[in-house]
Amino acid sequence: MSETKDLAKVVFQPSGRRGTFPVGTPLLDAARSLGVYVESVCGGRGICGRCQISVSEGAFAKENIQSSANHLAGATDAEKRYAELRNLPDDRRLSCQAKILGDLVIDVPTDAQTNRQVVRKRAEAKAIEPASPVSLTTVTIAEPDMHVPRGDADRLREALEAASGIENLTLDPALLPTVQTILRKGKWTVTAAIHKDGEAPATITALWPGEKKAVYGLAVDIGSTTIAAHLCNLQNGRTVSSQGTSNPQIRFGEDLMSRVSYVQMNPSKLPDLTKAVRDAINALVGKLVGDVGAERSDILDATFVGNPVMHHLFLGIDPVELGGAPFALAASDALGLQARDLGLELNTGARVYMLPCIAGHVGADAAAATLSEAPYKSEDITLLVDVGTNAEIVLGNSDRLLAASSPTGPAFEGAEISSGQRAAPGAIERIRIDKDTLEPRFKVIGVDEWSDEDGFDEKVDSVGVTGICGSGIIEAVAEMYLAGLITEDGVIDGAMAARSARVQPNGRTFSYQIANQGVEISILQTDIRSIQLAKAALYAGVKLLQDKLGTPHIDRVKLAGAFGSYIDPKFAMVLGLIPDCALDGVSGVGNAAGTGARMALLNMGYRREIENTVHTIEKIETALEPKFQEHFVNAMALPNKVDPFPNLRAAVELPERKELPQTADGEAGGRRRRRRG
Repeated sequence: MSETKDLAKVVFQPSGRRGTFPVGTPLLDAARSLGVYVESVCGGRGICGRCQISVSEGAFAKENIQSSANHLAGATDAEKRYAELRNLPDDRRLSCQAKILGDLVIDVPTDAQTNRQVVRKRAEAKAIEPASPVSLTTVTIAEPDMHVPRGDADRLREALEAASGIENLTLDPALLPTVQTILRKGKWTVTAAIHKDGEAPATITALWPGEKKAVYGLAVDIGSTTIAAHLCNLQNGRTVSSQGTSNPQIRFGEDLMSRVSYVQMNPSKLPDLTKAVRDAINALVGKLVGDVGAERSDILDATFVGNPVMHHLFLGIDPVELGGAPFALAASDALGLQARDLGLELNTGARVYMLPCIAGHVGADAAAATLSEAPYKSEDITLLVDVGTNAEIVLGNSDRLLAASSPTGPAFEGAEISSGQRAAPGAIERIRIDKDTLEPRFKVIGVDEWSDEDGFDEKVDSVGVTGICGSGIIEAVAEMYLAGLITEDGVIDGAMAARSARVQPNGRTFSYQIANQGVEISILQTDIRSIQLAKAALYAGVKLLQDKLGTPHIDRVKLAGAFGSYIDPKFAMVLGLIPDCALDGVSGVGNAAGTGARMALLNMGYRREIENTVHTIEKIETALEPKFQEHFVNAMALPNKVDPFPNLRAAVELPERKELPQTADGEAGGRRRRRRG
């Protein structure tokens, strides 16, 4: 047990909410004080068991936390009684009974979350011509003959070669123990799945007695925050079901580098991160096949995309080499693997295709998004950016294509923001501020009405107003700038306190209160700084690619990913998150990475297309570029210190530049007083 101290730091995942609490505080009380809603229906008596949590153990460098199950007080009599009667798993505790003794990272399982994260990764509508590597062939073979001493498997293979026209078929060894049983059950008529992709040998991967009508494929986008999975009919190319879930690896670190650091400091825990993501995928598969009345064994092919760290962790590869220059990938080319070797609960013979990675921090998800949006087929200069904890950027056209990544961190997803949370019911997702009164109105996830509309007060009680998510943070900072509450340098203007009581002193700076309905939600100076750092990193990465491409002009901006699709393009540009462009040239393209994964699943031609394209993309490492810092400093301003943004100014009236405002203690512009000697 850690040494006794009066206060302990607790981080709740997957919400990312955190706080400091007196030793002895029940975990359930700590969760509720932060707006982390853990289900409990027995009033904290340890009877219902709904408030289960687990402790993530190990060293978390980013949080400066050493988390251990020993940092919770021992089980109470009520908890022991529940464990005896209801079989409480060894790694679970009841948060109403468990008291805090030291620093903790707590994982709230999905079944205990009353305000679950909204996973916004649907299957985008896109017609995909099916040309799957998997084909079905039904044959009838003769019964065994003592005068023809050929094995059943060999006779079946020869019959399939003749019927399919595919030569040199091989049989997946996993099928050998079942061949005779299946042949006899089908009365010598069977359907075989043949997998043939590129130059690899054609293989019989599955067998069914009689005739088999439909088989499926799985396309998965493993994001650092969410996992999206799509079930597709391999014969007609239709997506028949989609499901999403939070990435359970969040409990090991919110952003990519936190997880790399966690593995570096806790190398024995690498299998835990791999198992967590594979278990989540297997759970999604169960939901997908349940939606259409299919079986896991009906899934014969799968494609996976993800950023390089997710790619490596899914495959069980240590990602530590990605944590520093030269950011070496263990494997970057496309991979063909067997699902059973990855612990995936699909058909025993199912194959897995991993799309290629572009560079050390530009992964298979960026490759899939590039495949989906195909900027390499257009004359327009197109910027494709997936805004996440690590922004992946592709810029160019049919003449030349460049790619880079920028470490934006988790601020855009609600982490590192004082009232921030992930997208879940109760989170503010839209906000407008009246320029005259400085009064806000907002919209929360789970309620259709805005806060100033009839019916809002009655309906909001069901979800509460618990925090502000990524799209809400973008709009809040941009609206504060447009209303004159903050300067172009991102400093909250304390002089505005004379006009609105919502502008409040906060130490040496000021804050702006949006709501106070049970949980106070304010934008602090530190929140604005976090957003500035994140957006400046992204913008500087884009500017570097523009420098390399030799053009300041961009025809189209495509915002990929769940977060990118929910950003209002106007506010993204006001903030300076994206470069100047005609507003009608900016669009959200949804889960482009998932679309690319589905394209590669359903059509082998797309696999060859992205494999060839990736080799032509020029990779720019932002960390090694000397101009990155200059672009970054300029991009800290709103929208930018030097770039004029003519298209934006034609569409939006931007405020005049202000002198640096006073801080809460009367000093100008946040400058510190000089100490007198």
